[in-house]
Amino acid sequence: MAERSCMTTLCYIENDEAYLMLHRVSKKHDINKDKWIGVGGHFEEGESPEECLIREVREETGLTLTNYRFRGLVTFHPDTAPTEYMCLYTADGYEGEIGACDEGELEWVRKEDVLKLNIWEGDKIFFRLMNENREFFSLKLTYVGDCLVSAVLDGEELVIDKTKEAAG
Repeated sequence: MAERSCMTTLCYIENDEAYLMLHRVSKKHDINKDKWIGVGGHFEEGESPEECLIREVREETGLTLTNYRFRGLVTFHPDTAPTEYMCLYTADGYEGEIGACDEGELEWVRKEDVLKLNIWEGDKIFFRLMNENREFFSLKLTYVGDCLVSAVLDGEELVIDKTKEAAG
């Protein structure tokens, strides 16, 4: 078996002011267990980001993308797993019907409700950037366990609000 690539795609499919979210409840030993994320996955040997995106979306949702946009590069640096470089996309064009996903439950979630879900803290930063229609960005997110300890946007350190975590 080939070694897993450290390159991945992550896609948020949009429809009627909602994102198609994946509630990761099916896989054991999953760094995303019980979190809500977009769809995507690891590159296979020789794939371009777009080939990986289209394949992963089809495998996880049954949909074929017809319109998508590369939004940014997210460097996901957890203390419990190797660093992952995620090509972040949004998509607003697709064909087909949503099928079952063996990685969890797929659900349309209104954009205004996404931040209320159990998502990674750093995801809130890129959701803000996407909502601001930021052209393209590079975001490095460093975690200790589930705690975001550092966020760097386009080379500039962001201030992380630790009061929410202390209160939560």
